[in-house]
Amino acid sequence: MKKSLLALAMMFIFTISLIGCATTGDLEKVQAQGRQTNAKAEQALKEAQDAKATADAATIKAADAATRAENAAKLAEERTRLAEERAQKAEEKVQKAEEKAQGAKTSFEKSMKK
Repeated sequence: MKKSLLALAMMFIFTISLIGCATTGDLEKVQAQGRQTNAKAEQALKEAQDAKATADAATIKAADAATRAENAAKLAEERTRLAEERAQKAEEKVQKAEEKAQGAKTSFEKSMKK
């Protein structure tokens, strides 16, 4: 009985060990899946790097555009200031001309009264 029980146990262990072992085909499938996963991961990494590079370029362009806009605003402010100064000078000249004209009119009226 001991011998038959031992033989039965050995056959059972042998059967389990055969079922539990992976075949070469199974290993190749796992390796192929691993390679495929690695290829997909590398492709995703490359696409992510490309997207980052594109985003960085867009950020740089946006920063350049903002700088140009700020410079244009400063230039417009400067031109507005200069235009106001010129308008003020022109107004002063008009006022002086009006004063001269009034003085000339007064002189003319005085000379006409004599």
